Amino acid sequence: MAVGTESAKATVDEGNEILKPRTDKREYRRIVLKNSLVVLLISDPETDKCAASMNVSVGSFSDPQGLDGLAHFLEHMLFYASEKYPEEHGFMKFVSEHGGSTNAYTSTEDTNYHFHINSDSFHETLERFAQFFIKPLMSADATMREIKAVDSEHQKNLLSDPWRISQLEKHLSREDHPYHKFGTGNLDTLHVQPEAKGIDIRSELIKFYDKYYSANVMHLVVYGKENLDKTQGLVEELFQEIPNTNKGVPRFPGQPCTPDHLQVLVKAVPIRKGHKLSVSWPVTPSIHHYEEAPCRYIGRLIGHKGEGSLYHALKIKGWATSLYAGEAGSKMEYSFFNVSIDLTDAGHECMQQVLGLLFTYIQLLQQSGVCQWIFDELSAICEAEFHYQAKIEPISYATRISSKMMMYPTKHWLVRSSLPWRFNPAIVQKVLDELSPTNVRIFWKSNKFEGQTEKVEPWYNTAYSLEKITEFTIQEWVQSAPDVNLRLPTRNDFIPTDFSLKDVKDKDIFPVLLRKTPFSRLWYKPDTKFFKPKAYIKMDFNCPLAVSSPHAEVLSNIFVWLLVDYLNEYAYYAQTAGLHYGLSLSDNGFELYLVGFNHKLRILLEAVIQKIAKFQVKPDRFSVIKETVTKAYQNHKFRQPYHQAMTYCSLVLQDQSWPWTERLDALSYLEAEDLANFVPMLLSRTFVECYIAGNVDKSEAESMVKHIEDVLFNDPKPICRPLFPSQIMTNRVAELGTGNKYFYHQQGSNPSDENSALVHYIQVHQDEFSMNIELQIFKLIAKQATFHQLRTIEQLGYITSLSQRNDSGVYGLQFFIQSSVKGPGHIDSRVESLLKDLESKLYNMSDEEFKSHVTTLIDMKLEKHKNLSEESWFYWGEIQNGTLKFNRKEAEVAALRELKKEELVDFFDEYIKVDAPKKKSMSICVYGNQHLKEMASDKDKISSTSIEIEDIIGFRNSLPLYGSLKGCSQLKL
Repeated sequence: MAVGTESAKATVDEGNEILKPRTDKREYRRIVLKNSLVVLLISDPETDKCAASMNVSVGSFSDPQGLDGLAHFLEHMLFYASEKYPEEHGFMKFVSEHGGSTNAYTSTEDTNYHFHINSDSFHETLERFAQFFIKPLMSADATMREIKAVDSEHQKNLLSDPWRISQLEKHLSREDHPYHKFGTGNLDTLHVQPEAKGIDIRSELIKFYDKYYSANVMHLVVYGKENLDKTQGLVEELFQEIPNTNKGVPRFPGQPCTPDHLQVLVKAVPIRKGHKLSVSWPVTPSIHHYEEAPCRYIGRLIGHKGEGSLYHALKIKGWATSLYAGEAGSKMEYSFFNVSIDLTDAGHECMQQVLGLLFTYIQLLQQSGVCQWIFDELSAICEAEFHYQAKIEPISYATRISSKMMMYPTKHWLVRSSLPWRFNPAIVQKVLDELSPTNVRIFWKSNKFEGQTEKVEPWYNTAYSLEKITEFTIQEWVQSAPDVNLRLPTRNDFIPTDFSLKDVKDKDIFPVLLRKTPFSRLWYKPDTKFFKPKAYIKMDFNCPLAVSSPHAEVLSNIFVWLLVDYLNEYAYYAQTAGLHYGLSLSDNGFELYLVGFNHKLRILLEAVIQKIAKFQVKPDRFSVIKETVTKAYQNHKFRQPYHQAMTYCSLVLQDQSWPWTERLDALSYLEAEDLANFVPMLLSRTFVECYIAGNVDKSEAESMVKHIEDVLFNDPKPICRPLFPSQIMTNRVAELGTGNKYFYHQQGSNPSDENSALVHYIQVHQDEFSMNIELQIFKLIAKQATFHQLRTIEQLGYITSLSQRNDSGVYGLQFFIQSSVKGPGHIDSRVESLLKDLESKLYNMSDEEFKSHVTTLIDMKLEKHKNLSEESWFYWGEIQNGTLKFNRKEAEVAALRELKKEELVDFFDEYIKVDAPKKKSMSICVYGNQHLKEMASDKDKISSTSIEIEDIIGFRNSLPLYGSLKGCSQLKL
């Protein structure tokens, strides 16, 4: 309903102050419009992006009987158009062309719509956004197209184990409870079945919208650059006309699981290799006691990984490789507490003993009572994390808040359940006691159950069997469990207490080379922007042997996994205290990162370095990790087809990269002795590239790196020696031939997958400012056109995108599309056709349009880093690629300001268009099961000017390589 000017003023909530982090300079205000829309206004003068998120308190639980997925379908349709802005997908086009992004999701009881945009386009975007909820144009023309988009989204999930198991859990619940429903929807539920019953799906869609979409059940967050008064005026102007029909928020009382659905053991067959136990109990929802945080307290103990913990006991027995515990699926009316355990083969065979240990530990907690000191530690950690949290993207921040506004009082909208502060042992004990054998559901997933099940879940065709278990059975499991020393954790010495900020004398705006020796190079960047007591450390151990062959890469991978495994009990305390670390393979060796509170960061760093220096292979742990890595490689075949296509593209381009099949083959015959012999050779020649940033002064940074050198290089019998000059690590990229089109056709690695995929790659140039910005502005212009034409109009697939690709400083474009309706050959022809359309679009572009795109890209480039990690990722990328262009943004903006439209057209004509003289392109075609028969004919259609790649590695080895930028940077310094 329209609201007159005089009554348009919102009610401002002055008396309910919103609790915010003490380091947060943003301003907040709650208002209620005259149509009862509740709004949180956020003013952040420092932001470059503005955002909004609208949460509507209705989701898939409200789908009408026989129309599963209707709420999700409506979410798609609201993006289509509005009466005021009728251009098809005009909102997405506008947002994309002005440096933003937009998305939405439908959950069980909520639907959330959100976007962010360059600040100078915020007003117009917000107006367009508001029209979603005022007068959406649910066109009959778009109905079938968006149903196909929903179906394509479902098709990509059919072979995803998380989706399959989640739906199985719902299937095994009360049929009269909405938890039982299939919320995503597909072609069958939204078209075939309704049409057979004479139901007009568009009429049902409009009926659903009219029934549930009312301003009084919506919550809006608006994140702007302007002051609160100005933003409030904007919101009052744009959102007051959302109709308020005084609907009630749908409620779904009762538990999804009756006693018939409890005390059950479900055996299910997953797609991927491996074994997993998921143990679930219906519990009192924590939302009613979020200040006491019962599930968080319990999850912290059951999920603990230190000595004496459940996980430690399972690990020592060689039965588990990971364990997670916590609340899931929490709603106002019901909730589940879940324990998820990844089992080894041995753990799978000893499942009953694993469960026996789990229930033994739960009994220990129930009998020990709730400890004040454990709660106080949890509270202290959460308080530090809340008050010193880093800024995140406005779109994520707005969405996070809007989705929970209805569940929490205004003053706790920002805090939510992240800050437990009220110790109430009775409430925690109540939830603990709900974790009983009489209240449990056990889902046991393993490929070994294939052929041993008699039931099938109807939506994802997951094979399963079900049997009832008794309390007596579980007591037998408890009695069969091994006698291990389970106990509560010890006190956490990593909890930070010093949050003081360093006095930074040198206000360096870019990283500086602080120290260089034959052993290492240290880049240093003090925190001059974020003023948080945190630090970021990245160290790349360049080891020439690490990725020199499939055999070496596999051994290096196991070495890294074992390092993490050995550090687990010690480092877990640091991680729970807000100090995170990680070890992983890198292009040239292995990489260590540490990020979090700086107070005790050095203690963790020295522990990691010591573990590297004293590394020894423990045969029992080697066997477990080898098994885990083997399954990880085996599961490569079950990845989404577009991921497979991108992997093949990387294999062509990136020198010293190896097919997963070769790595799996090399792994099969490795023993502990092979790793014991390999690691000393791996470390024997090493160079450590270091980046240290944040709340750390120069002397501290230098001291950390010197400590590493002392431990690894300066011992009388050093573990590491410096690299020979000829061993300087470089990343080389294959250069495709000019004027040729390359094709690679391959069957999808999972024969059960119906989806096919295409990656259409165009290689352009090696890092150079003027060409960089020409490529980027073309991508900005073409990205939305790609999505609109190939996904919206032609309905080729839910996964459709255009992105820029950067391989060690070699830039290009890649179109990637995954489809269940068309094969890769057809899709490739449609990409070629799209490029011809883009040719016309560029040639006919007005000067005003061109200037608008340039302005948008400049705004995107000048966007400030929001937190220390984001800043560090950017600078570390320059160091890793060897480009060292720390002023990249400023230099590219300067080039953009000089760019002329004619130069962009010339660039397109020379490198991008279908018959461009300097074009270098490659199409990677992955064929799903239903399109496999097309592969031979697609190969036959290849023109004489195109080249079929038969052997990826052989082809790569025949190509010249771009000169390494990293090699040049080493020589300069």
